[in-house]
Amino acid sequence: MENQNLSVLNEFILVGITDRPELQAPFFVLFFLIYVASVVGNLGMIVLTKLDERLQTPMYFFLRHLAFIDFGYSTAVGPKTLVSFVTNKNTITYNWCAFQLSLFIFFIISELFVLSAMAYDRYVAICNPLLYTVIMSQKVCWVLVTIPYLFSAFLSLITTIKIFISSFCGYNVISHFYCDSLPLLTLICSGTRDVELIILIFSAFNLISSLSVVLVSYTFILVAILRMNSAEGRHKAFSTCGSHLTVVVILYGTLSFMYIQPKSSHSFENDKMASVFYTLVIPVLNPIIYSLRNKEVKGALQKLWKNVCKVCI
Repeated sequence: MENQNLSVLNEFILVGITDRPELQAPFFVLFFLIYVASVVGNLGMIVLTKLDERLQTPMYFFLRHLAFIDFGYSTAVGPKTLVSFVTNKNTITYNWCAFQLSLFIFFIISELFVLSAMAYDRYVAICNPLLYTVIMSQKVCWVLVTIPYLFSAFLSLITTIKIFISSFCGYNVISHFYCDSLPLLTLICSGTRDVELIILIFSAFNLISSLSVVLVSYTFILVAILRMNSAEGRHKAFSTCGSHLTVVVILYGTLSFMYIQPKSSHSFENDKMASVFYTLVIPVLNPIIYSLRNKEVKGALQKLWKNVCKVCI
């Protein structure tokens, strides 16, 4: 048993997205294109919002951090997922599994609270436009992203440490395509009640608190918009919130599918499909949504493209 446990501590086997050989090559091409689009889109958004003088507002400050987060958790999962399609035995070392889990938890929690900060930013912009630059100062903006980062790092470390100091059984196959907390818990021989409580309590807190900020902010925004006399003003207010609302609905809808479904219908296969969506697809959608629905971003992209063309010519 001791030798068996030692071997488990060296590596885990990831089941992957599919075990059908004929789908490995098509899936590799598909997810490679998705990951490349995610990297280009999010890094491009970071560079664009940093360099363009018209995008130096609090809204784009938060958008830059959202792009960083999307790049972070797609990169924590994406490359290893691609490797799984071209290897016969999809293994991950014990230490890299812990590192991947900690990164994923850090970035996914950060995303929830950065989206909340963006909702609050839209509330201030629409409900208190005259005080917007005063309330949403650079200091306040940094506080609104630093606290989520610190909180996420704290939860990430606690969860990862609690899982990986536990005693694993001889069976080391993870029923997922990356190291996630719930599949790892099924491999633990010792009691998992403490870590399950930590995951349950903080998952509920993170989802409810972040979503509450979003809902309260948009309730006040909706009331303010309905009180506007100008149809043009209402349209402009709605358009500034449209991109953020779309991102929020997609992310929380996916997470709700995972965590609110009845226990009788819950399965790791369903979780796996939902995880593919929010770890690989959503990071691609976010920069596309903000680019297509935002005139300032489209204008900055056109300006950048013209400058690139001038240099090439």
